[in-house]
Amino acid sequence: MTHSSLSDLGWSARFLAQLSLKEAETLPVARITTVARDRLSALTPEGSLTLTLPPGSSSGAFATGDWVVIDPTINRVVRRLSPTTELSRRAAGTGADRQLIAANVDTLGIVTSCNADFNLPRLERYLALAATAGALPLVILTKADLTDDPESYRRQAERLSPMVTAIALDATDETETAEALAPWCRAGQTLALLGSSGVGKSTIANALTGGTIATQGIREDDAKGRHTTTARGLAQTKLGGWLIDTPGMRALRLTDASEGIEAVFSDLAALAADCRFSDCKHETEPGCAVQAAIASGEIDPARLTRWRKLEREDARNSATLSEARARDKAFGKMVRSIAKDKRGRMRR
Repeated sequence: MTHSSLSDLGWSARFLAQLSLKEAETLPVARITTVARDRLSALTPEGSLTLTLPPGSSSGAFATGDWVVIDPTINRVVRRLSPTTELSRRAAGTGADRQLIAANVDTLGIVTSCNADFNLPRLERYLALAATAGALPLVILTKADLTDDPESYRRQAERLSPMVTAIALDATDETETAEALAPWCRAGQTLALLGSSGVGKSTIANALTGGTIATQGIREDDAKGRHTTTARGLAQTKLGGWLIDTPGMRALRLTDASEGIEAVFSDLAALAADCRFSDCKHETEPGCAVQAAIASGEIDPARLTRWRKLEREDARNSATLSEARARDKAFGKMVRSIAKDKRGRMRR
C-alpha cells in the first residue's frame, strides 16, 4: 500500500522540528508498524520497509507507532524521534524492565465488556496509563447487546474520571462499530486498543480496517478470553486514520505514573489538599477532608483504597526501575573505564 504523503501516516510539525537541516534534506523518515526481535517493519509514502536496528540497540527501544529517521541505502534506523505520547508499563515477570506498548497514540481505546470482565480497578489502571502518556482515554464497552442495561456500565466508567468518554456497542455489528468510533480514527489520528483477551479488540479492529483477523469468544462461566492478537501492529482504518491493536493483557503494572494516577483520582487529590495535615494518610488523622467526604457519602471508601494501592504500587515499581537504571549506568561506566585502560596499555 502506498500513501500520498507523510501526513497521511500521521506526520506533523512536532516531528519535523526534531530533524536537523541535514536530516531533513538527505534522510527519509518512516513510521513503525511492527516490532520484532531483530528488525522493524515500517511504512513510508512509497510503501512498506523492513528495517535493521542501529548498532548496539535492541528492538525494545522502539514501539509500534514510532517515527524513525532511516538510512535508505541500507534500510537501517538512524534514530528514533521523540514521541508525542508514549504508552509503557513495567514488563511482565520478575524483572524491572520498562516495556513500550505503543507510541504517538492520540486516543487510548480501553476495551472491556458488559459482563464479568468489567472491572473498575482495572479501568482506573488503564486511565492512569492514558493520563501518564498524554493520550485521550476512551472506554469502549462491548457486548452491549448481551445485557439489559448497557447504560449502567457506561455511567460507571464515566464516573471514574472527568477525562473519560465511554461508549457501549455491539462489536459484531461492523457498521455500528465503525460509525461509533469514527470520531477517534479519522485521517491523521491514531487509536490504540488495549484490554483483556476476548473482549472484542480484534472484532473492533476488523470493523475499522476491513481486516479478517480470526476472533475467539469468551468462556461463559467467568468471561475470561482467549488470545487472538499475538503482536502489536499498525493498520490504516477505513476512515484514513490509524489503529494499533495489542495482545490481551493479563496484568498492567504501572511505573512512573504518579501524575497519571493523580489525574484519574483528581477528586481525591483535591480533597487531600484541604486536610489539616500536609502528610495526612487519610486514615484516622483529625481534620482529614477525605475521610469527612467518605463519612458524608460523597466518596466511596473503596475508591480511596484503590487510589492508595495504585500510589504504593507505582512508587515501588518506579523505585525498582530507577535502581535498575542506576545499576546499568554504573556497569556501563565500569565497562568504558576498563576499555579506556586497555587502550592505554596497548599504546605503551
